[in-house]
Formats: sequence, C-alpha cells, structure tokens
Amino acid sequence: MTDELQQHLDKGRYGTPLVNPDEQHKYMGTFRERCYLSMTIAQMKNSTDKDSFLTELKKHEDATILLNGQMPESLQGEYIQLATKNNAKFTVVNDFVEAKPESFGLLLVAKEAVNEPVIDVEQKYPEEDDKKNSNKSPEKKLGFFDRLFH
Repeated sequence: MTDELQQHLDKGRYGTPLVNPDEQHKYMGTFRERCYLSMTIAQMKNSTDKDSFLTELKKHEDATILLNGQMPESLQGEYIQLATKNNAKFTVVNDFVEAKPESFGLLLVAKEAVNEPVIDVEQKYPEEDDKKNSNKSPEKKLGFFDRLFH
C-alpha cells in the first residue's frame, strides 16, 4: 500500500511519467509514428521546402502543426500565417526545444499513429531538389578518350 501511495504522491509532484521521454522531447511532445512531415529550422527558410510543406498540409487537413517556440519570431509568424490561411490547427511548443538550425522547427502530426516511412521534407519531396540542380549548368558527358586522357 505504501508503494501505491508513493506513486500517487510522485505523480502529483512530478506529473505523469512520460512513455519514451527522449523521443517525445525530440519530436516536440509527440511520437515519431504520428508525424507526417518534419522540417528543421534551416529548411523552413527555404521556399521550395515551404511549398512542399503546403502540399503535404493539403493532403492531411486533419493534421496539427507543431511549431518550435524558440525559433526566430519572424519565421514563426510566417508559418502561423500560413496555418491560419489554410485553416490548419497549430500549437507553439516551448518545452524541450532549441533554436539550432538542425533542430526541428515544424512537425505536421496526427492524433494517432500514421507510421510514415519518410518524414523529412527534403527526402519526401526529392523532385524539388532535382529541379534546383537542373537549373545549374548541366555537366558535359565526357567521351571515352576524354575520360581516358583527362
């Protein structure tokens, strides 16, 4: 009986224990299996990644957007406006987040597990990267002798 009492007191003092707390801290309070799409703070500044995010948002109208509360306010405001314009639910998360460029800045999540195999915006929409690379100067194909003597 004292163990139950101690557990009850601990729960009141520290809150309910988290299941897999490291994963929940990394994914802004949710689990990896609930994510449709993830963007780092650096990716959020890229306009093609922003377009990819809007494409994914239109596919999942019931999803919620989790925004990193530590990122620059101008960037945060830009995505809040996008969410509002698209009638999407969003939450600004301030617990266990950082403002590093490689930190998650945005997650598009569901209420239940969706088990998306790829959630990174640049891996999920690679054709956008191919278009960027095609705008650069195309590489010349070298002939047999060019490769041999080059």
